Amino acid sequence: MDLMWGPEEEQTLLDAIDNWVEKSVAPIAQEYDQEDKYPHQLVEEMKDLGLFGATISPEYGGLGLPARIYAKIVIKVASVWMAPSGIFNSHLIMAAAIERCGTEEQKRKYLPRMATGELRGGLGLTEPNAGTDLQAIRTVAKREGDHYVINGAKTWITNSLYGDMILLLAKTDPEAQPRHKGMTMFIAEKSEGFIVAKKMKKAGYRAIDTCELVFENYKVPADCVLGGEEGKGFLHAVGGLELGRINVAARGCGIAEGALRLAVRYAQERMTFGKPIAEHQAIQLKLGEMAAKVEASKLLIESAANAYDKGERCDMEAGMAKYFATETGVFCAQEGMRIFGGYSYSVEYDIERFYRDAMLMCIGEGTNEMQRIIIAKQLVARNKI
Repeated sequence: MDLMWGPEEEQTLLDAIDNWVEKSVAPIAQEYDQEDKYPHQLVEEMKDLGLFGATISPEYGGLGLPARIYAKIVIKVASVWMAPSGIFNSHLIMAAAIERCGTEEQKRKYLPRMATGELRGGLGLTEPNAGTDLQAIRTVAKREGDHYVINGAKTWITNSLYGDMILLLAKTDPEAQPRHKGMTMFIAEKSEGFIVAKKMKKAGYRAIDTCELVFENYKVPADCVLGGEEGKGFLHAVGGLELGRINVAARGCGIAEGALRLAVRYAQERMTFGKPIAEHQAIQLKLGEMAAKVEASKLLIESAANAYDKGERCDMEAGMAKYFATETGVFCAQEGMRIFGGYSYSVEYDIERFYRDAMLMCIGEGTNEMQRIIIAKQLVARNKI
């Protein structure tokens, strides 16, 4: 996969993303965030850029980007506006699951259309009572002849209003022990019984279609069981967490870098006591720590992405990157607010949006408390005495 993307090809792609972010994303970010308005035009431009096929193999019409380059794209987008990165990220995690676990028929049916953005997808995992503890889901799928009937509810599902389908996790055997053996993943296209209950109002990550879903006697053909086998749903779900966590780490790092960029500029513009506040030691201490943490985040993300690209186990590396980079996003956004002072509370300044968006990254894709537990367990497992 990496052979297609030498330094020259990589730089050409990143330059194109830079140009798009500057010309299309930056000018609308604050307006669309404040109005909670979906960026339809950006989606069309993402299709043209190939972002919906970014990590899909060229065999199925995608760009075949390695994680290390994909993470750089996410950082660039999130450094201006984090929310749009969620549109193609959730989609690509679904695509990666199909490519990794699906039958050849499923790959041929869905991946080429997903690569172009003709079909856009997401993940249907979280429920009102089940987030990190996926085994606690209550959505049930019952086999009836050549299809399954699904009943239940999902929440916090990105791409569910304007997208076309989701990977839907349900219990096909609610009595199974251990619980994960009774869970199955379905490629669920919108049809009768697939109900978008409402778009959720959020403090941050606005403009993106995060919704509550209800399934009422929703029928899914049996050949839409991911991989063609019941009972593998939990493994399919957790099997893609490393790429998802690398992505969320990149989004946290992008928020941090964007907040730093805004703070550095404002610190040179704002005058107090006859000089720019950038010349005050108190502000310099903040900027210095912010910059160091941004660069450290990039290195952790690169380490995790390189391990992922080599096919190595990287749950500890991805957990470290996700934990540190997203906490850095919160830290830099908060320090940026302090540097902007009273103006940080004005919606005329982008820094308040970075502040509102940052905290979600510490919660999504596995809480940072869980990341630290994963890191510790792997640390012990890899260093047995």
